[in-house]
Order: sequence, then structure tokens, then C-alpha cells
Amino acid sequence: MSQEHKDSGADSRRTLPIERGFPIERVNEIASKETTGGAREYYRPIYCMHKWWARRAGSIFRAICLYTLLDEDTEFEVRNPGANGNLDMFTESDDIRESIREIDLSNPETIWDLYSKDVQVSDKKVLDPFMGGGTSIGEASRFGAESTGYDINPVAWFITKKEMEAHETDPEELEEAFQGIKDAVEDDIKQHYKTSCPNGDHETDVMYYLWVKEIDCVSCDETVPLFEDYRVGKGRYENKGKYNVYCPECESITLVDDWQSECACDNCSHEFVPKEGNVTRGGNYTCPHCGQKYGITDAIQEQDGYDQRLYALEYYCSECDENGESRGVYKSYKQADSEDIRKFAKAKKEWRTRTDLHEYVPDESIPAGWKTSASEFDGSAPGAGDIYPHDIEDWTDMYNERQLLSLSKILKEIDRIEDQNIKEYLLLALTGCLNRNTMMIGYDYGWNGAQAMFKSNSFDPPQRPAENNVWGLKHGTGTFHRKYELIKKSVEYAHAPTDRYVEDGETIETPEFDKPLGEDTTVVCDDVRNINEENEYDAVITDPPYYDNILYSELSDFFYVWQRILLQDEYDCFSPEMTPRSEIVANPAQDKGVEEFEMELREAFDVVHSALKEDGILTFTYHHSDSESWGELLEALCDSGFVVTATYPVTADLNKLTKGEAVSFDIIVVARPTTDREPISWNALRRNIARTAQITREQLETDRDLSEGDIGVVEMGECFSEYSKHHGEVRKERKIMSAKEVVDEIYGIIQGETDLGEVDVFLDLISERDPTYNDLNKLCRGTNTTPDGLKDMRLFSMDDNDLILGSWNDEKRQAYVQNKVQEGNGDLTNLDKAHFLRYHYEQGKSVSKYLEKWDSDELTGLCEELAEATGDETYLKMVGADTSLSEFGDE
Repeated sequence: MSQEHKDSGADSRRTLPIERGFPIERVNEIASKETTGGAREYYRPIYCMHKWWARRAGSIFRAICLYTLLDEDTEFEVRNPGANGNLDMFTESDDIRESIREIDLSNPETIWDLYSKDVQVSDKKVLDPFMGGGTSIGEASRFGAESTGYDINPVAWFITKKEMEAHETDPEELEEAFQGIKDAVEDDIKQHYKTSCPNGDHETDVMYYLWVKEIDCVSCDETVPLFEDYRVGKGRYENKGKYNVYCPECESITLVDDWQSECACDNCSHEFVPKEGNVTRGGNYTCPHCGQKYGITDAIQEQDGYDQRLYALEYYCSECDENGESRGVYKSYKQADSEDIRKFAKAKKEWRTRTDLHEYVPDESIPAGWKTSASEFDGSAPGAGDIYPHDIEDWTDMYNERQLLSLSKILKEIDRIEDQNIKEYLLLALTGCLNRNTMMIGYDYGWNGAQAMFKSNSFDPPQRPAENNVWGLKHGTGTFHRKYELIKKSVEYAHAPTDRYVEDGETIETPEFDKPLGEDTTVVCDDVRNINEENEYDAVITDPPYYDNILYSELSDFFYVWQRILLQDEYDCFSPEMTPRSEIVANPAQDKGVEEFEMELREAFDVVHSALKEDGILTFTYHHSDSESWGELLEALCDSGFVVTATYPVTADLNKLTKGEAVSFDIIVVARPTTDREPISWNALRRNIARTAQITREQLETDRDLSEGDIGVVEMGECFSEYSKHHGEVRKERKIMSAKEVVDEIYGIIQGETDLGEVDVFLDLISERDPTYNDLNKLCRGTNTTPDGLKDMRLFSMDDNDLILGSWNDEKRQAYVQNKVQEGNGDLTNLDKAHFLRYHYEQGKSVSKYLEKWDSDELTGLCEELAEATGDETYLKMVGADTSLSEFGDE
């Protein structure tokens, strides 16, 4: 089936490849590999320079750009990366244009081989009004498009700015500046991260310090360490399968076979179950001395805080490594000793006396918000957070003194760099490493390393914080040195990007592209609603906010307050003490809910509509789980003058979609500006939607290798497309349906709750002007009937090549109905009843006894449809309907 969508306000507008088909299988094959583990750093390191939330895989946006920017009318050039020779698969640009024309839902891969090629388009302008981490404009720039990105958040703006400037940055100059910092402070910082090696008389380096919070029992005043269990780290190398655990009796670290079963300490023989700590679900502790059970945050507030005790550490000994010791010896865990405690006290004292460094840490208090102090608002709603009860009120409360000392020393050296561009990249490295250099993270016992700060998109103070080595060693993750190395790699990548694709199950990296990443891009720190350009952009490619998914402003303040130290005098957007709270997202702390989100999203789409050229296209990714959220999106989109032309799934397990369950999934939505909406009844639209869904499913099941969920998403997009042509003009029981109501119905249709039969086809036939047998054939597609089925019911006959509808006054049709009524076999359809009643009504015969027996909302509704389709009010009169055709509106 070639998806040639009807024009919606642009008479001569061609459909673009992404509207007619999209290689879901190929894109998801790459994207799933790109987003697995740490693969992003190898596929596209540029988008890993710094933490930003909800980043899409670069491969998804590259594919979107390819299928959005390339069309048969566009001037383009295609070269092989690296060699830049002639292409074997395409000898002429006309061959590519023909391949573009061949794209449809069943055959979307005709230009897929271009994914790995250096494709350059001419005279294309792309806008991303919600650029976030910059992936969309970065990928668009690689196609030679002039790309502009907006974001209201200064952190997002700064990250993307540095991504897009990377191709203009000299890696050697960056390395020289880093070496200057390294020479100045590396040894000074690392001397605070030393411990005695348990395998010899020498010092070794600490990778992670492991801390536990302690409070005094409210009942017996004994100190209670807050261990939810006693795991320290999973056994590795020769100890694989075992666990290092903490002994609550002698405080040593011992190796056990199973941390969930009873074991004995190797040091003191104390028997205990490492799984059973003294912190229970619900945030309570149980005192091991008196048995008192009490709320942890309540105890913290009553005691005006808590203490933290260093109880263990993970080390890496390069000397033992060089001497040939086994891996389980030179990299392992040990109990924190008095010298470790003394070293921390020394760092703490230095921090307090080095007042020259205090200007290089944030001095702001943490603003009240939904993620920081939800109890001050309606803290019962989902996503609430409250860190104030944990004695965290200033941003520096999220760090210990050794961390503040180390971070400030690095930042002070960064501030000395004269080249502002280079300075900003090293600043990005510093704030990027904060993600794993704060006392707000714990230790991951499953893979033996520091957890990331925002694993749950919130602030979650741990009972057992993990302190990373700020500068970093050969082993470990999230350190300043590691972040710098990634940024340097990203700068090099921007100069000559590569791509990866899958062929016969094998991932292949392309040679380097000549086109750098980030050329001809502009990034603006401003609200999307302040964009004042009109009829300017060929395409808007974006990833808009998702209702209440992530409160970017509140979370990004964590990085902002550090970046602001060096940027507030450089950029106006870093002048305020916190990031703007006017982002488009639901936020109970600001009394912003569904209505406010929908209104603001509509305002944004209004601006996008104005900024797009008349034949422009909007393509965006979206994520949510319930039909109401999709209804809000569709309502805002259609209210702003868009018609949906396609949707496609993105790397998600969507099998639930066709099983009637709530499901969270990602999709690509494609939309075009429109000016016209056609009035339609819900029943007529329902038939169109159900037929469209069924035809789409049959085609995809025949021609594509897609999962049930993938097919369901494409079906949904086709249904959205049908609805959006009539948005605001869909009538049900003489009331206009909202997009939310329609989306609920669409979910039901996709889940198989609606079957079309002979009556539905007949209603569509009588709505046609001079229907033909070809029309009949087409209308039967996607239904549970055939032309022969309608013929058997005497609903049509043929006179030579003319199709004659069998209505109420057709003799053969009436004889067929009369016979069924007389037989009383109970299989009368509502259409049979309507035709029977109409015939009797026209004959002046009473129909009351039949109405008493047959009266139903379904029959009345069908008669209203017959009246509307034929323009004949008699169908309304004969059933006593309290309405007239004028109430249905002008068609």
C-alpha cells in the first residue's frame, strides 16, 4: 500500500520519505546496540561529554534526518566516507530519486544504504525548539543543514554550545591546558586518596571510600550505623561468585560465598546474615542494642543532623600489579583504618583553612521545589522528593570536605586558563564528573563502582554514600581525568565523525566523514515561545517535554551552580542563582498540572507552526504510557494547526499495546501544517480508523518483520492521521469529541475491540457520490465482509458496469428483509430493521409495535447516520428522533 496522504492545506506538497515509510527494523537494530551499557561513548562520544537527561540515540536522529531532509526535489550530494569516491550502488542522482519515490510502508529501505554515506543536502534549514543535549541539531548539521537549537535551560544550552563548537577546537591546545592543570594539582589531590596496602609495606591508591550514616538511637542513645544490608562489593576475578561483606561485630571486611545466607566472619567468627541490616523499608531503623524502631528522617531532625563514618574502601595497587600479583589482590576492598580517618581529617582541616578556594564552590542554598522539598507542597503526588529532612539545605551539603577541596583546586586552575573556549571544555569536564563525585551517590554492589547521581531522575540521599577519587586512577569511573579524556575524544570525533551500522548481524564502523559535526549551527538560550521567525524552516526535528517525566530545571541546578561560578560574567543566562522555572512541564510545586502543560505545549506548537514553511514538516520523538497523555499531545498538536501523517516505534518493548495493558513506549511522530478540517461524524470516522488500522496491520504482517507492538504503533499513527484531518469537527451524539476521547477509542480499535461488517461498508457506500464496484472493493478491505456478502444481503446489484445500491425501496432488498422478519430468526441487523421500518413508514403503516420491540440507541444512532449520509430526514422522523439534519452541521 503506497501511503499517499491527502493534501491537508498544501495543494502541491509532496509527501516526504518519513511520511511514507521508515526502516524501523534497521534503526532499532543500531539504536539498541548504541544504547547498551557504555556503547554511546564509542558510537557518538560527542553526546556523552556531559550528563543531560532523556538523550535519544544519535542513530535515531540520523535516520530521522535522512528520511526527512532527503526528497526527490532536493539538491544533494552523496559520497563514501573516507575515500570519497564514486558510489557503487548509485551511479546517478536520478537513481537515488527513483529509490526515494519507491519508499512506502511495505518497502521503506530503498535508501537505507545512504545511512552510512556522506549525504549533503542543499538549502535546508532545521529547527529544534527543545534541543536539550543537542543530538538533533548535531545530526542535522552532518547533513549540511543550517541548524538552530533553542533551550530555556542554561545547562542544556552550554552543553550543546560546546558540542557544536568542538569541530572548531584544537585538541592539542585542549591537551596542553589539561596538562597544565595536571601538573599543578594532580599530586596534591591524589595524596588525599592514599591508604596502606594490605599486601605489603607500602601505600596504594584509593578508588572509592565507603561511608555509612550514623544516628543516635532515640531510646538508648547508642550509635546506630544505617546499614540496609552488609554488602561491600561483589567478588571479582579469582573470587567471582563470592561477596565481600562488612562484619557488624568487628567491622572487618570478609569474603563469603552467599551474602543472603548465614555466614561467619573470617576475623572474629561472628555469625550473621549479611542480607539483614538494621534499616527497613519505609525509612526506619531498628536499634541493634535495644530493638527500638524509629523513622530515620524523624531522628535526623530531632538530633539536628547525623554523623558519617568511613568503614571501608576499594583500592588499586599499581605496585602489586607491576609485581605480578593476582587481580583479586591488587584491586580489592579493605577495612578503613585509623590512618584513613586521619587523612580525611587532614583534608577537612585544609579545606577549612584554604579560604582562597571557597569562592570556587557554590554558595547558593537549594531552592524549594518538587524534587527538593515536596512536603511543603502536596507531597503525595508521584515524583515528589524531599531532601531538607536529610539535613541538606545548601548545595555544598551534598559533598564532604575532601570533595570540596579537590573540586575547588581543579576549578581554580581552570579559571586561570586564558582561552575562554578551552576553559569552558575543562569546566564541562569538571561539572561532568560531579555526577559521580558527591555524597549523594551510593556504591553499586552488582558491578562494583560508584552509582550515577540521577539514576532515578531525582535527589536520593543514600544511607551509605560512596566517595569517588576526584582526580582518578587507571581504574574507576566518573573521575575528572576520565571526563577530560572523553571530552578530548569528543572534540576529535567532531572534526571527523564516523558512524556505525549493522550488516549480517555484525556492527561495522565507517571511515571518517569529511563533514564535521556542528558546522552551520546556532544555539540560543531562550524559551521556545519567544521564537519570532515565520515561514523560515524546512523541518523541525525535536524531542519535546513529556508532561511530568523530568523536572529539568530543578535537577540541572546541581550542575548549574558550579558552572555559574565561571560563567556568570560571560553569559547573561548564568546570572540568576538558579535555572528558569518556566519550562513546559507539569510541576506541582508551581501549581502546574495537566491543563497548564497542555496549554503551554500548544503555545509551543503554535510557534513551531509559524516558524515552519508552508510545506515544512515537524518530526519529533515522544514518550509516555497512558492514553490521556497521548490525547493531550494530539490535542495540542492539532489545535496548533498540524495533521499527523505517520508514527513509528523507537527501541521499546511494545507488545502490551495490543493486549489492552498500560504501556510505556517511545514513538516518532510526523506532522505537517494544515489549514482545513473536514466535519465528520464519529461513526464515520470510526469506520475510517478501523479500516485504516486493519489494512495497515495486514500489510505490515505480510511485508515486514515487526513485533506486535511495533505494528500497533504504526497502526496508531495511521489512526491519528485519520483523526487529525477532522480535529475539532468530530461529532458524537451531536457533541464535538476531544482528542483525548478519540485516542481512548483508537486504543480500543487497535486492541481489536471494533470489527467492521456489512452495515459499515453500506454506510460508506451511500456516502459516496456515484459509487462503483471498485469503491465497494476498497471499502471491504480491512473489514469482516466481502462484496459477495453484501450481495447476498441484497445491499447492491450490478446493471452492466453500474453499481445499484439496495436501499429500503429496492424490491429485492425489501423482500430479503421481509422474509427475515417473518421468519423471526433473530439475526436481523439494525440496517435490516431501519429498511423495514422505512418501507412501512412510507406505506403509511404503523411502525410502533416494531419500535417497541426493536427500540435501542444503536438503531436510533444508525438512523441518524442514514439521514446524514442521504440528506433524508425521514429516517429521523420514523423513529421519533428529537433532532434534525441542521443539528449535524454543514458538511
